[in-house]
Amino acid sequence: MRLSIASGVATGAVAIALYPLFQGGAWFWSSLGAILVVTGIGALAGHYTLPGWLAPPAQVLAVWIYLTATFAGDEAWARVVPTWDSVARLDRLLTTGFADIQRFAAPVPDSTGIVLLTCGGVGLIAVLVDLLAARLRRAALTGLPLLALFTVPAAVVAEPISWPAFIIGALGYLGILVADGRERVSHWGRAVLVRRTSSFTVTRPTPSDSGALRLSGRRIGFTAIALAVLLPALLPTMEPNPLFSFGVGNGRGGGNSISIPNPMVNLRGQLSLPENSTVLTYRASDSTPRYLRMYSLDIFDGEQWTMSEPRGRPEDRTSDAPMPSPPGQSSSVPVTPANLTVTVSDQVRRLSFLPLPYPVSRVTVAGDWRPDRDTLMVFSTRNTAGGLTYQAVTAEPKPTVDRLKAAAPPAAAIRERYLALPENLPDEIRQLALQETERGASPYEQAIQLQEFFTESGGFTYSLATQGHNGPALTDFLIRNRTGYCEQFAASMAVLARVLGIPSRVAIGYTGGSVTSDGWQVRTHDSHAWPELYFEGTGWLRFEPTPAGGAGQGSATVPSYTLPEVAPDAPDEPSAAPSSGPTGSDSPTGPANDRRDEILDREFGGALTPVDEGTPLAAKIGIGVAIALLVALIPALVRWQLRVRRGRSYTRRAADPAGGGPAVPDPGGAASPAAVREIRREPAVTVAWAELDDALCDYGMSRQASESPRALAGRLAEQYRFEPEAAAALARIASAVERTLYARTPGEIGTLREDMRSVRRALAATVTRGRRIRAVLLPPSTLLRMRALGGRVLDGFDRLENIRLRRPVRKGA
Repeated sequence: MRLSIASGVATGAVAIALYPLFQGGAWFWSSLGAILVVTGIGALAGHYTLPGWLAPPAQVLAVWIYLTATFAGDEAWARVVPTWDSVARLDRLLTTGFADIQRFAAPVPDSTGIVLLTCGGVGLIAVLVDLLAARLRRAALTGLPLLALFTVPAAVVAEPISWPAFIIGALGYLGILVADGRERVSHWGRAVLVRRTSSFTVTRPTPSDSGALRLSGRRIGFTAIALAVLLPALLPTMEPNPLFSFGVGNGRGGGNSISIPNPMVNLRGQLSLPENSTVLTYRASDSTPRYLRMYSLDIFDGEQWTMSEPRGRPEDRTSDAPMPSPPGQSSSVPVTPANLTVTVSDQVRRLSFLPLPYPVSRVTVAGDWRPDRDTLMVFSTRNTAGGLTYQAVTAEPKPTVDRLKAAAPPAAAIRERYLALPENLPDEIRQLALQETERGASPYEQAIQLQEFFTESGGFTYSLATQGHNGPALTDFLIRNRTGYCEQFAASMAVLARVLGIPSRVAIGYTGGSVTSDGWQVRTHDSHAWPELYFEGTGWLRFEPTPAGGAGQGSATVPSYTLPEVAPDAPDEPSAAPSSGPTGSDSPTGPANDRRDEILDREFGGALTPVDEGTPLAAKIGIGVAIALLVALIPALVRWQLRVRRGRSYTRRAADPAGGGPAVPDPGGAASPAAVREIRREPAVTVAWAELDDALCDYGMSRQASESPRALAGRLAEQYRFEPEAAAALARIASAVERTLYARTPGEIGTLREDMRSVRRALAATVTRGRRIRAVLLPPSTLLRMRALGGRVLDGFDRLENIRLRRPVRKGA
């Protein structure tokens, strides 16, 4: 029974870590109900000693009944007993929940389907934990299902798990181990003590002493939790992805790392939002809309597109220097210069990348923002973009068709990074790329043919109902249904371009938006993905395979250099502005209350990525060593502070009845309680005797409990051959203690400061140099006090554990 309760408490404690995934608290209360059901069945099974194999099926059945009553009570018999209609209702809710998880990014709304999924999952975890702990008696293995539940938020959201949630979850697991230990020790039975005398033998059973074992286990557990919390904060960050938000690099705008969301999930969440909220506004000097890019994805592993680690050097700060030159762009390429002023909505949260046109030559923004030299993404580890207003100078290339056709092969570094494809890429995708392009055409002409394949000849349609961007979804999009939204279009064209030997990557950001009286307005439905292809001498150019207008991405535009029969001096973008009406289409189906109405960028999962701050590894190691030394010196600092505090008390005389001092150790001898209280009213004697006791402990010298102060002074002086002055000082201290303890009136007592100093020097002279160094750096007297303090804290937990709720006894019954 105890183990079942501990298992339920541990599951509930670990489930608290799921809070970053949800907007409300309905999931928690529903999950708590499932945990209580599982715990109750397990406790009853333990109380009535039912067969161990019977409890798990009963718990699963109870969870099913609970879910039926909570989520499908109208279709159930008597609102509790499952029926075919209630099963069908739960099935529909589960299907909707899975769809909502794909549609929304964390924190997700408390839709009925999502809450049902969460509640059922937590209930099954509770059943598994109870099975391992209470039925199979393998309490340590419960850490596996608990860890699986604990790592869900760590894998989904970019924000690291908070330390309170970690501590609560760890204490829950520790509670299972403690309960299992008590259960095992209680089965040892009673110890029999045998006392033999000359005439008879006495045997007396005593309860087994498990207190020491439980206390040791708790000490180990609490120590492990404390180390897990404190060590990451004390040591320099050596790994790029810490799990918890302790120390440097927690992704909150500080330290040496940056929180990178999952751009694809981000994109999907914004396009699906029912509220088309304003993300930013901007003004351009040439009144021309421009795509604003945030992320550049260059890695395709066969399942998804991801981005390499952005690295911003200190000397590249936007406030200190202009932007690096665009990779691959020759100075002879004509450009279209323009100045932009961008204002990001203050409702945008945790956005560490600036939406900017590509390329930009100068960015003027408040804060520590740095560009990645390879991609020109501008990001910050300390600041966020919400509420910022910044200026950007862009110089977009205006290439001619002849220049693009005659482009030289890309450099080796570009080919190695931007032509990489997984070996298991389906052959049908490779054949499709060759089939839709002319073999003798230039890379530029093949790129135009790929774009026309998606927008004209391929029979593709735009829809937000398509789920996913992994390998199977990509194959299904290209070969079978050919229905998707900008994510599939951009990712597919980039893959096909790499098959043809054209370096490519996927950009995530926003289209130009819709025109207003004061410039341009970009909304959440203007979120967009597009491919960028590389041509030597011109650099990276945007292509647009996604259908535009009412049948596609409403504000998407096709670059002029990809249109047929374009004049060399044509503007880079179409002069016609996109419609200012509602953008985007194919909003997800379903109840409105199941849709998220918050602004973008709340947090969409990802990893923490290191940023090059220019700090040498040796400096980081030095900082870590310095912090470790400061921690190691804590006992010495505590001892020094205690001596200083005692030094102030030396000057206080016995005539000062209000003067108190630190608790003095038992000076030995038959001192009455009244005498002990008397010595506590003599600060000079108290601190001198306490300091002498600590000095003996620090230098490894013993003091017999039965020794009187005079006997102790005589033995020390004789054993260690004190000089006359030191022996006389020690005798004066012992005499003051005895007079304070036993005399009717102790008489005049000096400060004893100089006497104690003389005795300490005499004691130090009798030990080795190593002992003296240890007495200063790691004083044993302080370590013993710290150990005693920890013992008292753990004893407090023991007292809490021993609390028993008893029913009041009725009098006069």
